[in-house]
Amino acid sequence: MGILNIISRYYWMGMAVTLLLLAHSSASANTSPMPLTDWEYRWGDAPLDASAPWQAIAFPSNPPGRNGQQAVWFKTVLPEGEWRDPVLHITSINLVGQIFLDGTLIYEHGDMEAPRFIGWPWHLMALPEDFAGKQLSLRIFSDYTSIGLWGDVEVTDRIDALHGMLHDSVQDLAVSAFSLLLATLAAIFAMIGPERRGFFAIALFAFSSGLMLLAETPVRQLLADAPLTWDIVRAASYFTLPIAMGLLLSHWLEGAPKRRMARLWQLHLAYLVISIGLVELGVISLALTFPVFDVLLLVTLPTMLLLALLRVRRLNLEQRLFVVSFLLFAPLLLADMLVAHGLIPRRNIPLSYGALGFSLAIVAISLWHYRHTQRQLAAANLTLEAQVTARTAELDTLVHQLKGLSLQDALTGLHNRRHFDTLLHQEMALAQRQGSPLSLLMIDIDHFKKVNDNFGHDAGDAVLIDVAALLKQHFRGTDVVCRLGGEEFVALLPGTGATEAEARAEKLLEALRHKSLSYHQQPLGRITLSCGIATYPSHTMDPKRLLRLADTALYKAKNNGRDRCEVWEGATSSSER
Repeated sequence: MGILNIISRYYWMGMAVTLLLLAHSSASANTSPMPLTDWEYRWGDAPLDASAPWQAIAFPSNPPGRNGQQAVWFKTVLPEGEWRDPVLHITSINLVGQIFLDGTLIYEHGDMEAPRFIGWPWHLMALPEDFAGKQLSLRIFSDYTSIGLWGDVEVTDRIDALHGMLHDSVQDLAVSAFSLLLATLAAIFAMIGPERRGFFAIALFAFSSGLMLLAETPVRQLLADAPLTWDIVRAASYFTLPIAMGLLLSHWLEGAPKRRMARLWQLHLAYLVISIGLVELGVISLALTFPVFDVLLLVTLPTMLLLALLRVRRLNLEQRLFVVSFLLFAPLLLADMLVAHGLIPRRNIPLSYGALGFSLAIVAISLWHYRHTQRQLAAANLTLEAQVTARTAELDTLVHQLKGLSLQDALTGLHNRRHFDTLLHQEMALAQRQGSPLSLLMIDIDHFKKVNDNFGHDAGDAVLIDVAALLKQHFRGTDVVCRLGGEEFVALLPGTGATEAEARAEKLLEALRHKSLSYHQQPLGRITLSCGIATYPSHTMDPKRLLRLADTALYKAKNNGRDRCEVWEGATSSSER
């Protein structure tokens, strides 16, 4: 929170300083910055004047033949030139180092006697007037994947160095400010809008990318000279990006891909919390968290892309546009990571514009989806009003149709619980008048929760539809089948005694045993039923008790191993009958 307070206090002050220095530098006439060349290196930490041989290298970074070594020397000769206020400008040192001019220590980054990572700041070292032709030597320690210098290594005028860094920061500062503004707007939509999860993920991505860009700009040291704090902010923001992208993708996906995507972003969330927590506790170096994260990102980011591409045919237009935006941004993120580790030559990766473009694309898609939905709702309302006006004369027929629909289960097409409650009393009264039996079968799908958990609720709905179709096929004529709710069904068999009802139930169970159910060509495994039977008047003459007795028999079937039928057995007093 401390760094956020610093940012909010000094952000615009830094922008003002930037403009002033840019204006001042336009009036200066100094020698152009001169990169240092003709470098040599020597592995090990032997004294500078030791007789060990030196070897030439194009740039003082990652010499060949490291073989686990953590110390290296670099040296060159400083050039001649005309500078008003000459400085040695180095973009970054990996990780701790000392700088000598003709053997005299002139600068130190960190403690070489007890080396530990203290951040990746830029460095400006004042040079004496007679520096030209003197030997510049660098003693470097690093337990990181990279060792040496990174970025620019040049002699220049102080004002030109500041001008260059500020010039390089303006673009990222502008993108960072816009991204943070975008994050604020998305957060407001997340709090008040209907697409809360989607806009929350957008806010998280825009905030983390904006904060990461701010923490990477050279001007950060002018806002606050706290390099390690800035790098912790940068790491936390960088580690948050795949979390936000995973949340965005899982918001659009469904079923198994959605669950797998959730596991990926949850893995990154765990890494963020654990790694930054260990850094704050002083257990590990912040520098060592980046290689581990980048290896993780090399695995999870392509996996996220693959999960999205495998479902692209089932996505609608705005969802496909989102996947395209993801495909455009992900390579930029990977390329920037490869450049940071020196795996590909250093080049300017437009990650800031990529992050901004990705955020804007997602916001545009989400707003378009929201607007499209609102238009559809408005059109539907207008159509409904017109239909209601036009069919006022048919109101009685419509009410009758609605009443019929209220007695029907929308998913399976069977009668529902409301219809069953009315029908049970009617059938009991009819059986009493005719002196005929009436059997009630309580039927339940075994282990139905596992179907939903393993294959998703869409697959579970498909199982319910298939079982309902089997029930309608099996029970015909005067028999009535209803869905009570969930995976539970009931069948009323007028004129059927307990023995015949049990035989018909066994045939039903046997038929399902030989039926293979699948969803989108994916087998769903063995689906079975359990059944409980109670019969009027041999078991009871009370409709409500008949239902309870069949339910008791059903639980007995469940307890006896499922995939079976049980007829209620027990003593019934005359008062209970």
